[in-house]
Amino acid sequence: MDRSERGSGGPPAVEPPRLWTVAEANARLPELEELLPRLHGWANRLAQVHEERERLTAFWGSEADAEDQPDHELKERLDAEWRNLGRRMDEAVGSLRAEGIELKDLGNGTVDFYAMRGGELVFLCWQRGEPSVGYYHTLTGGFRGRRPVEGSSTAPSPRAQESP
Repeated sequence: MDRSERGSGGPPAVEPPRLWTVAEANARLPELEELLPRLHGWANRLAQVHEERERLTAFWGSEADAEDQPDHELKERLDAEWRNLGRRMDEAVGSLRAEGIELKDLGNGTVDFYAMRGGELVFLCWQRGEPSVGYYHTLTGGFRGRRPVEGSSTAPSPRAQESP
């Protein structure tokens, strides 16, 4: 193999994330509103399939994959469904990441978009159910560190944030 086939030998090049404006992120929300429940459903089904596979493995032990055991067809169907759902989840989440969108909490539907604010790389933060992107936080700040985006119609006034 010559050098051109091996690459430079160093670590692979990392693409910087796409940077989003608030308007661009808001335009993406209708698609996310459709995708997030689907992902949540797939994740729930994966958990069910996992439990069933574990139950079969606990019951049959080392014979769980034996072709002559009575639950062999069920085990094969569950294994195929596990692979299929896992692949679909990986593709969907990978596609979001390639766009500069991070899925932070599937249960709550929390999504972050890479953005620049005041020369700093931050996340525009949106949670399913919010009408638009109205918050941002630092890359390490997380959901608790959300601050309102100035001029956002969805961000409450500072006084409203202080109330319980």
